[in-house]
Amino acid sequence: MTRADGLGLGFGALLLALVWLFGPSPGALSAGLLLLCLIVADGVARPQSPWLLPIITHGPRHRPRVALTFDDGPDPRVTPLILDALAVSGAKATFFCIGAHVEAHPALARRIVAEGHELANHSAAHPRTLNLYGPRRMTAEIQRGARIVEALGGDGRRYRPPMGLKSPPLARVAQALGLKVTLWSLHAHDTGSASAALIATRVLARIKPGDIVLLHDGGDRGASRAETAQATSLLLRELARVGLEPVTLGVLLEGEGEISGR
Repeated sequence: MTRADGLGLGFGALLLALVWLFGPSPGALSAGLLLLCLIVADGVARPQSPWLLPIITHGPRHRPRVALTFDDGPDPRVTPLILDALAVSGAKATFFCIGAHVEAHPALARRIVAEGHELANHSAAHPRTLNLYGPRRMTAEIQRGARIVEALGGDGRRYRPPMGLKSPPLARVAQALGLKVTLWSLHAHDTGSASAALIATRVLARIKPGDIVLLHDGGDRGASRAETAQATSLLLRELARVGLEPVTLGVLLEGEGEISGR
């Protein structure tokens, strides 16, 4: 049984109790259903919400480490710039790659792995409606992404759903496939028109030990992330100055287990 299933059963029991205590009161039933809808909506849309399934949102807070994670690549224009910046600083990162982009740019994916970074699963094609798929179709999409990244040395079980959206079907698929569903604790908001300086400032103003930072080195619709590449250089310089070490997710979480549901 998944958390989503347990949530449904729990609220079913709650509604039965309300009916038993107060009778079939429209007010009591409406209040219970409204509460259920609010909790499910939070579980679907808020990346840090643990209501529907176990998730990973941050690492241990007692060590001076953080994880920079990059979504939607690899991109032949931006990913090499980010890899160059990481190499200069000696930092490591995790790249949640779209399978189709890995197939289009396998040399870049190989470079990510060869330079000691993590290659992880961001689905095969990044369908924006993936959260609405049923379990069978969702499984096929996630497994195809896993096979693509694993063929080049990545971790197909380390999974980030497109746009961070979750659902009861994802809860069932994640349990069946043993996925490590990994979201974030700090969003860089680098998908708009923000400058590199603003992106870096936003992150540095809030970052703390254990954070998993969401950045983007690519886009599912061809968006350029050139500002993110420049922001990465700024971030790495300042993180070194304040004593926070950027590491892969595997290193961030090692020895502590996967911190989930928080």
